[in-house]
Amino acid sequence: MCSSVLPMTDISALEVPPAGTEAFFGAAYPAATRYAQHLATTGIEWGLIGPREIDRLWTRHILNCAVVAEFIDDSDVVGDVGSGAGLPGIPIALLRPETQVVLIEPMERRVEWLKMVVEDLGLDNVRIVRARVEELVDEEMFTVVTSRAVKAMTTLIEWTHEVMGPDGRILALKGASVEAELAKTKKLLKRYRLSQPKIHIVDGGILDIPSRVVEIVKK
Repeated sequence: MCSSVLPMTDISALEVPPAGTEAFFGAAYPAATRYAQHLATTGIEWGLIGPREIDRLWTRHILNCAVVAEFIDDSDVVGDVGSGAGLPGIPIALLRPETQVVLIEPMERRVEWLKMVVEDLGLDNVRIVRARVEELVDEEMFTVVTSRAVKAMTTLIEWTHEVMGPDGRILALKGASVEAELAKTKKLLKRYRLSQPKIHIVDGGILDIPSRVVEIVKK
């Protein structure tokens, strides 16, 4: 239940959700809207989102991440690495209420913000862990690891290969230069018995500028 009071920050510049956003989120749309308001207020005040992002919060951030949910099953356990403002973990949790999502974030201030927002949104399928993902070996095991703008692909592979179960997957949101990053991963893919990367171009039927999702599977 969304009950906490948002600060009296001016959110008049908050981007209007593109046509089709309500249908895309379905029953989760009110919570998604509430999340957008948190990003535009407390998210900026607490330093998790830059103030210049307010006029593109939906397209560049929330929906850009939400499209990853099409690769997630209800039975998955998702570890969202370097979750920060809950991207992509919170949009995934909104769209996949049966999926267990673990937001992994080492910085205390960000963790406190995530706790506040997750409680406000009533996301019972979300757990927050204050740690670096490489510290969770032998403590956590995920079927899917997600990330957005977290280091290079080589670093992400090194950090996460030991917390993925058999047939586990990395789903990383990346920019246009991803091919150059992937060219440096060949030795690591072989060493850790990982599949060749697939780059999915995804718009969810709603984004003018699609997201790039890199998928790597543990053999």
